[in-house]
Amino acid sequence: MASPLPLLCLCVAAAQLATARDATPTEERTEATKGLQGQLPDLGQPSPALEDWVEASEWTSWFNVDHPGGDGDFESLAAIRFYYGPARVCPKPLALEARTTDWALPAAVGERVHANPARGFWCLNREQPRGRRCSNYHVRFRCPLEAAWSAWGAWGLCSKSCGPGRRLRRRSCQSSSGDTCPGSSQEAQKCLRSRCPGCSSDTCGCPDHVLLGSVVTPSGRPLPGARVSLRARPGTVVTSGTHGTFRFPGVCAGTKANVSAQMNGFSAGTAQASANSSTSAVVTIVLEELGKPYLVKHPESRVREAGQNVTFCCKASGTPMPKKYSWFHNGTLLDRRQHGSGPHLELRGLREEQAGEYHCKAWNEAGAVRSRAAQLTVLAPGQPACDPRPQEHLIKLPDDCGQPGGGPTFLDVGLCADTRCPGPVGSGPRCGDEGSRCCSVLRLESRDIRCSGYVLPVKVVAECGCRKCLPRRGLVRGRVVAADTEEPLRFARILLGRAPIGFTSYQGDFTIEVPPATERLVVTFVDPRGEFVDSVRVLPFDPRGAGVYHEVRSLRKAAPVLLDAELGGAIPLGGAEEVAAPALGELVLPPGTFHHPDGRPYVGPVEARVTVVDPRDLASAAAASSDLRFLDSAGELAPLRTYGMFAVDLRAPGSDEQLHAARAAVRVDAEHVRMPGHAEALALWSLDPETGLWEEEGAEKGGGGFRREKAAAARVRREERAFLVGALTVRERRLFNLDVPERRRCFVKVRAYGTDRFAPAEQVQGVVVTLLNLEPAPGFTSNPRAWGRFDSAVTGPNGACVPAFCDAERPDAYTAFVTAALGGEELEAAPSRPRASAATVGVTQPYLERLGYQRTDHDDPALKRTGFRLNLARPRAGHESEAHGPVYPWRRLRDCEDAPVTDSHFRFSRVEEDKYEYDVVPFREGAPASWTGDLLAWWPNPQEFRACFLKVRLQGPQEYMVRSHNAGGTHEATHGRLYGLRDTRSVRHPEHPGISAACVEFKCGGMLFDQRQVDRTLVTITPQGSCRRVAVNTLLQDYLARHPPLAPADDPSVFAMLAPLDALGHNYGIYTVTDQSPRLAKEIAIGRCFDGSSDGFSREMKADAGTAVTFQCREPPARPSLFQRLLENPASALGDIRREMGQAIRDSRIAQTQAGDTGPVGVRSRQ
Repeated sequence: MASPLPLLCLCVAAAQLATARDATPTEERTEATKGLQGQLPDLGQPSPALEDWVEASEWTSWFNVDHPGGDGDFESLAAIRFYYGPARVCPKPLALEARTTDWALPAAVGERVHANPARGFWCLNREQPRGRRCSNYHVRFRCPLEAAWSAWGAWGLCSKSCGPGRRLRRRSCQSSSGDTCPGSSQEAQKCLRSRCPGCSSDTCGCPDHVLLGSVVTPSGRPLPGARVSLRARPGTVVTSGTHGTFRFPGVCAGTKANVSAQMNGFSAGTAQASANSSTSAVVTIVLEELGKPYLVKHPESRVREAGQNVTFCCKASGTPMPKKYSWFHNGTLLDRRQHGSGPHLELRGLREEQAGEYHCKAWNEAGAVRSRAAQLTVLAPGQPACDPRPQEHLIKLPDDCGQPGGGPTFLDVGLCADTRCPGPVGSGPRCGDEGSRCCSVLRLESRDIRCSGYVLPVKVVAECGCRKCLPRRGLVRGRVVAADTEEPLRFARILLGRAPIGFTSYQGDFTIEVPPATERLVVTFVDPRGEFVDSVRVLPFDPRGAGVYHEVRSLRKAAPVLLDAELGGAIPLGGAEEVAAPALGELVLPPGTFHHPDGRPYVGPVEARVTVVDPRDLASAAAASSDLRFLDSAGELAPLRTYGMFAVDLRAPGSDEQLHAARAAVRVDAEHVRMPGHAEALALWSLDPETGLWEEEGAEKGGGGFRREKAAAARVRREERAFLVGALTVRERRLFNLDVPERRRCFVKVRAYGTDRFAPAEQVQGVVVTLLNLEPAPGFTSNPRAWGRFDSAVTGPNGACVPAFCDAERPDAYTAFVTAALGGEELEAAPSRPRASAATVGVTQPYLERLGYQRTDHDDPALKRTGFRLNLARPRAGHESEAHGPVYPWRRLRDCEDAPVTDSHFRFSRVEEDKYEYDVVPFREGAPASWTGDLLAWWPNPQEFRACFLKVRLQGPQEYMVRSHNAGGTHEATHGRLYGLRDTRSVRHPEHPGISAACVEFKCGGMLFDQRQVDRTLVTITPQGSCRRVAVNTLLQDYLARHPPLAPADDPSVFAMLAPLDALGHNYGIYTVTDQSPRLAKEIAIGRCFDGSSDGFSREMKADAGTAVTFQCREPPARPSLFQRLLENPASALGDIRREMGQAIRDSRIAQTQAGDTGPVGVRSRQ
């Protein structure tokens, strides 16, 4: 029987749409009118620009969840949040804008519509003029930016009429979005009134009364051994008993006494007693387990001019909530008497010497946490923040635009430095920079590049300056699959920390918009069927706004082991067939150890599932949770070396309730822990799913370090093995780790390039680089061969620095396996056969020899070339070749991040020989902030990127290059002007060698960047060689006929169309994806195009599915050799030779003239 879950999800979505459909015009008339006349822009006019809004706000992407069938078109806000995810629209939008999919305003098409930012948009067919139905609309919402506090109010009255008390003052959070402001809304201050009259035991005591109480956890579990005291009787202490209960004799029943409790490992708690009878009172005190603090907001880098003000903000959470903060400047503690100990640091009248790095530390009873460093740049008077002269940025020109016989030709189109500009003069105490400005393009200049038979237009950066920053939104997309079968994890709940944010799709896909100021993106995927362990991942992302793709592998739960709660039992840890090794150890569950979450003992059968991640199986690293980091005593993130992870699931048969287990034990085979000092340092850790950090299971949590087992002599003779034993309590946390903190730490510098020429200008951002620590190398006598940890980082403009373990004495003590991926594409590492070359690998000698670099195909050319191995040899002092990378000591992270491209680094490159892209207005897809507003921009909207592809089927004996030429079609300002070119090589059908297909990108039709008029791009598809158009998709042909004008169709060697404004699907051979990342939008669209479906994904070309146009290609007739032509027709052959030589001379002169005429535009040829 099919699972009802997909049907249930569809029913929920249908209910969201039905909510909007059921709203009658009479019921919503007043609300809709209010929305239109109040917060809404006039639906008959274009929406205001960003600068025209008084509120600090921005527009969302466009959404379209309904089509105008049946009763009309309903774009319900609830349905939009269901389909697109709740994070895509703010809780309280300020305004709403609606347009038809032809980009017309409702008033322009004469339709009656309703809109409300809180409900959405709807158009009813019955309200339209006779003979007319609603158009298909899409909508977007206006959302406020960061919330801000008002000024503090006046102090209130003292809370006591006598004796010590307190008074409060309050402030309000100014936010129409419902977002919370950092910090507290009220502030307390002590106040002292006149002394209160005394109270003696004779007048206040109640010897016949009693106070009865209990100390429990939030789940109701009793806490024995807690120290309980009365605030009114200092020094009087009782201890809670076995069931967490206590009693205080002599406490008057009606006094509402304040009772406090303390216990190791828990935060202090206080509660007020209430009368239970005339002679007794009762109280329940709830204690929460101590939770180490973690940062939810880090200070952000700022640029200011001397004399301006700046505010840095830091916010931590934990149990209890941290209230004490310290601020540091360049590592030096700032004076608390001057700057306070709160979460905000305000500096007024800045001086140049105050520039540098600032970070905060937050404390609570469980420990401390340190924030990342924020850079403060203080500019001297008159010092420009943005160099008006553009930096070099090379783009590759089409092959027919270079010198004949030369290599690829590159053009310097310039770019502006990626720097911030000073904030506004009156910057107040805000955590964000209102109206922040960035170094951006102020002016573009047009140039013409002479190519073979045509002129190629280009726009180059002529001047840079400070302008309003484009919003930078980190975006993470990916897919969750089973680690063993790779089946998608369908409709899994997605939690960000502990907050649910959505579900995976039927194909296991997910999209997450990274919240602002996020340092670590901790995401949990929960299988609704309960067949998989909860997957807690720390997903690397690009804070600059480029999208990143991840494939998450979820671990299937182990088969259950049936135990008797009164007998207990032992369950092996690991030892599966794939590792061909004995178990790491065992989990011992003694008799009578099981109980319910509220503390009640459990008696009966127990289904125990213990799922192990065994590091001796190298493939298991992909399914491991978190990123193996913890907070050390200084509050800094530090790495762990794992000896194995395991997840514990204890239930009564047929029950969903998780059972707890006290006094459990973990026995680890000492044979697996042979590295010096590791047996003594081995500890048991549990994962906090909210922070993604591992915390040591100390004695207060029922755990602790490991000790060597004192076994009886008979047992030693029988097993001949030694064991390390550690205590364990299974409660709310279910994922455990056998770890050792490792101090031998380094960073590895890696860069990704667009081609294997490794040109600095061709660096690729948004590439996920993964490093898997393997130790030891063969011949190094310590632990059995295994992986110890894994780390990932995302390349930025200056590459990536990936954490790793390293050793200075033995280069091969730690080795690593490094890979890189961009979306679903695996990048190739620099070659090492037959011997690694310093110039190719990017590392100087003799350090390269010491690192032992080998690509994966070094010993076997048949293997893939998508990774490399190396020895993690820590750089030695006094060795110049090791002073500048690619391995950096842990404390030199800044040197690694800022290293110039000329310093040593490891290299990956994309395999893009069969693809070429050219934009008239240059844009770096890995850096969305490089977008420039221009009518000829390929991407007209920097907040929403719409990728369009057309599938071309080619019948012929080989693979063919297919070009799309994209020019202005219906817009009067761009008509006939080039937007860009795209070249793509077709891919053969795996089962039909005579058929291939190409997924060719074209510029989508729609609004240009000014958002005032649409343009249907004139797209011309031309296959290389002798090809003839033989078929066009019937649905596409019909659509184009119903949406005139038609493009010229008289040339049978090409296919031309005016790009559709609607998002057509695979039935038309058109694939359209809209995303906040251009790269991710293209990756998804290409995957669908290869699959020939509107919701699938494939890397294998299905040439017969979902095509738009078909060409028949044939091999051109073989040309006779020059000797044959001279024999047959000498005069004609000599004439051909003269013409070819003359053309070559003319092309050479044109290239020389062009190099002299282009001015700041440099054309370079590379061999």
